[in-house]
Parts: sequence; structure tokens; C-alpha cells
Amino acid sequence: MHDQFSSAQQIRKPAVVSKGGIVAAQSRKAAEVGAEVLAAGGDCVDAVVATTFALGVLEPWMSGLGGGGAMVLYRARENRYEAIDYGMRAPESLRPQDYPLTQDGAASDLFPWRRVKDDRNLHGPGSIAVPGVVAGMEEAHRRHAKLPWGELLGPSVDLAGAGLLVDWWTTLMISSSAADLRRYPASAATYLQDGFPPNAQWGIKSGVRLPQDRLRSTLSYLAAEGPRDFYEGDLAGSIAADVQSGGGALSAEDLASFRAHVREPLVIPYRGGTVYATPELTCGPTLAHTLRRLQEGLHPARGGPDALAYTAYALALQSAYRERLQDMGDADGRRALDAEHLAPACTTHFSVVDREGNMAAVTQTLLSTFGSKYVLPQSGVTMNNGIMWFDPTPGGPNSLAPGKRCLTNYTPVLAQAGDGRRLALGASGGRRILPAVTQMLSFVMDYGMDLDAAIHQPRIDASEGAVVIGDVRLPTRARAELRARFDYEEARVQTLPMKFACPSVVLREGETNSGATEVFQPWGDAVAEV
Repeated sequence: MHDQFSSAQQIRKPAVVSKGGIVAAQSRKAAEVGAEVLAAGGDCVDAVVATTFALGVLEPWMSGLGGGGAMVLYRARENRYEAIDYGMRAPESLRPQDYPLTQDGAASDLFPWRRVKDDRNLHGPGSIAVPGVVAGMEEAHRRHAKLPWGELLGPSVDLAGAGLLVDWWTTLMISSSAADLRRYPASAATYLQDGFPPNAQWGIKSGVRLPQDRLRSTLSYLAAEGPRDFYEGDLAGSIAADVQSGGGALSAEDLASFRAHVREPLVIPYRGGTVYATPELTCGPTLAHTLRRLQEGLHPARGGPDALAYTAYALALQSAYRERLQDMGDADGRRALDAEHLAPACTTHFSVVDREGNMAAVTQTLLSTFGSKYVLPQSGVTMNNGIMWFDPTPGGPNSLAPGKRCLTNYTPVLAQAGDGRRLALGASGGRRILPAVTQMLSFVMDYGMDLDAAIHQPRIDASEGAVVIGDVRLPTRARAELRARFDYEEARVQTLPMKFACPSVVLREGETNSGATEVFQPWGDAVAEV
């Protein structure tokens, strides 16, 4: 471990407990939007829709109208679970020959695909897949919402009108992608100032905001016209025109044919309870493998996870990742394996529970930070780079091809523990999501922890091949055991880029709800309805 950080600093973020509904999200302000919807009589799904659009304004580097995702829902009255899949797919008019390989090796140290000329699959209009977030919200709203569509988009319209507030976290996120954002005029105009990342001012009364006027107009239009306009109306036409004018393949026909899909969740028995996860081209099938191995190899000791437990976590995760990486792609017979490469990604996750006990675990992404780095000039929407998930080398199950569905790392889950408690859980952090979700499930289901204990319990990560990364706060004996068994490295939770995922979780016990978010995520909070 090579760092210069304090070894005495302690970071804590207490869980929130309430008889009312709770939204746990990576942005406190977005969670407040969702909690206000619950307080106004909205269903859990109403809060999902409002929080989704608010996050797209507040955290534009993580998710938004131009992204995709999935959710798992629990409907308390019917005692029923369902998954809604709105993952991205490649445009039908995409031509693999437009992505010629170079001799420059891999795209990055964590990106094993062969490099494509001009990184066309990584950023810019050529990297854009068909976005699914609006369709996902359309389907969830149609099935379960109580409040009108336009009313739920109102807070995001207001947030965009206020502009993107610049603080140190905003500056950090924009700085990480500034080199590519400045390639595209609309992106540079949206996120940079004179070609550089914005900085907050020193004065206590000073404030810096980046205007989001075009995005505000788009959200206002979408609120009035309804979600289908994003795929079949004037807005769809402007999206396709902007992408194609930049050289991308996304067409009006691609948008018009896109639909979200309601699927039966994977049902995974675990430790006297059940975990409900997203199926097919998500990390759900790999979670099933992990939990199966964990149930065999972990024998929970009293008092919380010990050295043997962390070893069991590492072994189960490494076994699951080995299987995951053998076969991958949207090909017959391979979807359940759902493997994808080890590219880093940026995502947002939030979890919701309402006072009736309805629950939602929602994960959404642009894939990379700021996705394609391409802001649509007419609508102000930051678009995904879903094409980066495909192998540009022909002949494989995940090779680039028209109309193919994108593979993903996200793992939103619902679970009912053996003691009757229910939780909604997920995380952001690309390939690091699965280890975080696995351990959070174990902390609650194996050790009976409440959320305050679980969110502060140190975790490991085992998503980088043979390497196991341990939180420096792990018990001394656990660190020694991991160091003896594995290629072991240590990191702090405040390290950037983060070495551990950022979970957001809600839990229901009887009629009492609780919520918690990753302790280091500086914006994240669980917010209860007032």
C-alpha cells in the first residue's frame, strides 16, 4: 500500500431508521426528492422515477437519460418480486468494420479488448448504444405508479434550471474525464470552463454553477409529452440526428423499437432465506454462483466475520469470476453465464422502501464516467458508451454486432433473510459491485447485522484476478490470513479511484425501515420521508 493518508481518521455515517419510507442514494439531494414523493403519498415506484431523473441531473457522470439499467421490485400486497430490464443494446445499423483494430495492444491496463482505431468504441458518437433509462421508467410507472408522470419529473426540471453546483466532488469527477470531454464542443461547453474543470470559490457566500438549460428544456418537454417521445417523437428525432451527425450509428428506428422488459428475477436460496437478483446479462447469475460457494464454504462464527469468513468471501468470489470470464456475450446458451471484461465503469445505485413495505433496488449507468463523453448538442443529454462492452475482435460470443444487448456488471438485489427481514441492495463501482453486494448480504443474512453495523463493516474486493484487496480496517488476524493465502493488497475506503464499491441499502423489519449508504461517498445519504 502506497499512500500518504492519515491512519487515525475515522469515517462514520449512521444508518437512518423510520416508520416511514426511506430512499438511500449516492446523492442526498436526489434521495430528498424521492423521500418528498413518498411523503406526498407516492408509491415506492413513484420515488424510483423521481429519484432517477434527479440523479441524472445531479450526478451526470454516473447516469441519466442517455444510460441504461435494471431494477428489482417487491410488491408487498401481492407478496411478489419482479425485475425490469432496460439495459442498452447496439444499434441495428452498427457496422463492425467501422471499428478497425490497431496494433496498440489493449485499450487500458484493465480493458483486455484489442484497441480500436481512434478509440471509437470508447468515446464519441461511435461508442453510443441505444439508451434504456426512460423506457425503464416508463414501464415501472405504467405498472405501479400512483402519481402523474409530469409531476414526478418536476423536481429534476427545477434542479436542472438551478444548474450543476460545483464543489470539490464535482471538480474531481469532471477532472477525471476532462481530457475526453474537451474533444466534443457541446461536452466542453457543458462541463468545462475555458477548457478546464470548474472549481468552487473560497468565499463562503460564493457559488459556482454550470448551466444545464438545454437539459432543463428536454426534461420539461419530456414531462409534458411523456416517455414515448424520447423513442418515437420529436425528441427521438433530435437524438438520432445529433448522434448521426457526429458519425454514430444510432437511428430513429433503433429508438422506436426499444422497450424495457419485465423478467422473472433469479431466485437464489441462501442461508434459510432467499435472494432475488436480475437475470441474464447482468451480474445476477454470477452472484448465484458466489452465494452457492459461500453457503458451502462459510460457517458463520458468533461475533461477526472472522479471518476464515474473509477467506471464504475471497475464494467464493474468485471462483465465480473464473466462471464468469470463461464465456461471455449475448449469444444463445451463454446469457446466463453473463461474463464481461474487467473494464472500470461508473454507475449509480439507489434503494427505496415505502411505508407499505414495497421495495426497489435500482442500478443505472452510462458505463464509463460521463459515458461516451458526448453531450447531444440539441437536447443536452450526456450519452452512454455501451459499445465499449463488446469485444471488437470478431468471432466471439461477445463480439461487436448490430442489435446485440450489452453486458453489465450491475447487481441490484432484493432479499428476505431467514429471520424475516427484507432488504433492497446494490452498489456502484463496475466489477467491484459483486463483492460488495455479496458481503453486505452475508453481513445481514449470515450474521444478523443491522444496517448501521453492516455499512461500517470492512470489506474485501476480489474482482482483479488473483489479487485480493483488503480494507485497512480489517482485523489484524484477517489481514494476516489473507496475506498468507492470496496476492494481497490493502487500500483505504477514501482512495480514489475507489478500490471498493459504494453500496446503498434499505432494510425492513416488521413495520420499521432503515437505510444506509457507503460511508465515504461524500454526497450519499439515506433520507426518510417527513
